Amino acid sequence: MRQSIISFLLIITAIYLFGCSEDKVQPSVNSTFKNKELPTQESWNSTVFFTDSGKTKAVLISGHLRMFTMARETLLDSNIRVNFFNPLEVQTTVLTSKRGRVDDVTQNLYAMDSVVVVNDSGVTITTQELMWRNKDRKIVSDRFVTIVSPNERIEGYGFESDQSLRNYVIYKITYITTKENLNTSK
Repeated sequence: MRQSIISFLLIITAIYLFGCSEDKVQPSVNSTFKNKELPTQESWNSTVFFTDSGKTKAVLISGHLRMFTMARETLLDSNIRVNFFNPLEVQTTVLTSKRGRVDDVTQNLYAMDSVVVVNDSGVTITTQELMWRNKDRKIVSDRFVTIVSPNERIEGYGFESDQSLRNYVIYKITYITTKENLNTSK
């Protein structure tokens, strides 16, 4: 019995001595990876409230949100939805897009890819890119836009509106028709 205990201890000591070496194993490091590219915060199925003096101005819903502190921006993807509210906190307008970006300094929202804005009066705007300017609560775009209202359809380049889509301007109109012409063309 004593012989087997001594043999066991010799084997353990040999494993310990030969298993330990001066060579340190260094993990490989990917030098192409940039630390500043990592988001400081990341969230899924997020809801962000934009308020002023305790009143809700807008509610942003995003399937995936990534905040970058160094770049001072938040990237949004996976179906964006923004609900805009009037001073009485009644929802007036809904903006949807596939992707977006928020400038964390100005709080301006840039919506991109299949952008649709609809107000409570039935006015619909479609474009590929637009910006909601926080300081004056305006929706602007320099891209091609289509506006369909109960009374008319207007297409063109360059657009500006209040966030409730009550007062809007298209700068370079390429097509316009009225409700009467829309009904006769069907």
